Amino acid sequence: MQAPLPIARIRTSPEDFVVEEIPAYAPSGKGEHLYVTLRKTGKNTPDVARDLARSLGADPRGTGWAGMKDRHAITTQTISIQVPIAEDAEAKLAQMSLPGVEILGAARHGNKLKPGHLVGNRFTITLRGLAQDDAARVGERLAEAGRVGVPNSFGPQRFGRDGQNPARALAWLRGEERGPRDRREQRLLFSALQSMLFNEVLGRRVEAGTWAAVLPGDLAKKHDSGGIFAVPAEGRDLDDAKARAEAGAISATGPMFGAKMRWPEGTPRDIEREVLATVLPDASRLEAFRALGEGTRRPLRLMVADMLVRPIDASGGLTVSFVLPKGGYATTVLATACQIVDATSRASDADGGDEGDESSSEPSDSA
Repeated sequence: MQAPLPIARIRTSPEDFVVEEIPAYAPSGKGEHLYVTLRKTGKNTPDVARDLARSLGADPRGTGWAGMKDRHAITTQTISIQVPIAEDAEAKLAQMSLPGVEILGAARHGNKLKPGHLVGNRFTITLRGLAQDDAARVGERLAEAGRVGVPNSFGPQRFGRDGQNPARALAWLRGEERGPRDRREQRLLFSALQSMLFNEVLGRRVEAGTWAAVLPGDLAKKHDSGGIFAVPAEGRDLDDAKARAEAGAISATGPMFGAKMRWPEGTPRDIEREVLATVLPDASRLEAFRALGEGTRRPLRLMVADMLVRPIDASGGLTVSFVLPKGGYATTVLATACQIVDATSRASDADGGDEGDESSSEPSDSA
């Protein structure tokens, strides 16, 4: 019988959870959208965007960001604000003082910053309360995660404050209850259901020991380019795909269900159809909700880059830093090595790796 994982505390202070957004591109230097790079503490992204816009005399509805960042952390990110070029917004920024916000720079661009417009996030997280022996065990497990990746599950942040958003979405899709009127809430509910079903498919692959492998018929994602291709049923090409998966170059994908989602073949297709049928026997119901999410594919494996683990003192604490692609949850990585106790005691806000590529709902960044 395996020993239980050690228990570690996170987020005992904002300094214990640091997130740095990695942008997908640099602003062009021209245009009506001012890209403001900032560091914030104790503030959430929408509130900071609103305050910035109002301080510049701009409409808060014209703001944008690649991913929301948690208030219970120190986070660096870029927010775009639509400000006419004729207005001297840069000079106003230089004189601006917002509590908990440090302006790091600003540049113009032609388009609004939208969810998913980032490469990923760099995390620096302090784990506290570990005995020295436990700290060594945790460090070894995290180093292994840096080599082979971890199951790419969605964390509890995805499912709402009480964890009931998937159930609410199902009752709505089945016609058992009326859905919310607010479009954003509709997207959040549908996204929660997609995420729950993805986790169920992933759980079955983990149980079978195939989450990090590719099976004949899988739709695999190339980690370098993002391209998706069908894994052959047999032959040398199948052997090549298996070798690339073992090397960490590709990973099998799972379903973010929707009316236009691309389906795999063979055993992977059977698993996904069975999971969907358990909650939504009439899959054609997805067509009625196409506007909330047409469906996409998400890697079953989360690859972890630049893993570095350092002891912080003789008490057994660790500082862990690593990079995740957008859509990845930092707590998913940590949970492979230890049981997490979050000092902020909530699972409704998200806090790092963005999910803008994973669903049609506006994402929160991932814990």
